Amino acid sequence: MSTIQAVLLDAEEKQVKNRGLTVWLEQLKDVFYDVVDVLDEFECEALRRQREMTHSFVRDSDVIGRDDDKEKIIDLLMHPGDDGTVPVISIVGIGGLGKTTLAQWVYNDERVAKNFASRIWVCVSEEFTVLKLAKEILKSVGGEISENMSMDKVQASLRSYLKEKRFFIVLDDVWNEDRNKWIGLKKLLIEGAKGSKIVVTTRSHKVAKVMAPGPIHDLIGLPEDDCLFLFLKWAFVEGEEKQYPKLVEIGKQIVKKCSGVPLAVRTLGSLLYSKTEERDWISIRDNEIMEDMELRAKGR
Repeated sequence: MSTIQAVLLDAEEKQVKNRGLTVWLEQLKDVFYDVVDVLDEFECEALRRQREMTHSFVRDSDVIGRDDDKEKIIDLLMHPGDDGTVPVISIVGIGGLGKTTLAQWVYNDERVAKNFASRIWVCVSEEFTVLKLAKEILKSVGGEISENMSMDKVQASLRSYLKEKRFFIVLDDVWNEDRNKWIGLKKLLIEGAKGSKIVVTTRSHKVAKVMAPGPIHDLIGLPEDDCLFLFLKWAFVEGEEKQYPKLVEIGKQIVKKCSGVPLAVRTLGSLLYSKTEERDWISIRDNEIMEDMELRAKGR
């Protein structure tokens, strides 16, 4: 981190003499903090806490390079559990790989919608209690909740709503490693019909193993071709990239340094949107921050 901070401090000193550097520096800072948030959740805990709650919708056109991942998850969803419990399928990967996007894509697939009587999306994130999560699930299935609602009442209502229904629950962005809490939650979900499933997205294999023994789908970085497609989609108006072959070549080099992390690719593409001067693209490609980002990503 000290190397990157030194680069930023040096640029801040130079901007006094070069006013044109000021805007670029602010944009570079924004990109840096976004990308570091992706690649190092521990050093950027405060940034992560400020993220917005997720939701269940995603357009097909917004998902790139995850067709095989989607089919593998759906295949797991369509197979009923054998032991009478509600199986948990975990999608695991570092921040920025698209775990939430993949879960959204699965959630909205027609086959999934037809296979489950109830589909429920809950963003879990930091503050986890069984009561809070149970209330969120109850609200998602149409139940009434109140601030002072007791655990007994929530439990009774939830079991009534889920009784003999095949449900599909997505618990997005899970961090809690307290196994007792997960056991408490799963006890509330035993009334569902055979074939009910839970999908969890998390950065931690430990979380996945604590929740329940079940399939773990490790999400990896996107291939470079898919990353380039995504980058160009965010850096240009559709079709415009054909007019700037030199920028596309520089873009390929920038994408390579993102090590397959879609959020980093998208963020940098957005930064360069509407910029057609080669020097702007080269400044991003050759900056020490990009070099550091590439090393950190490869070290994961």
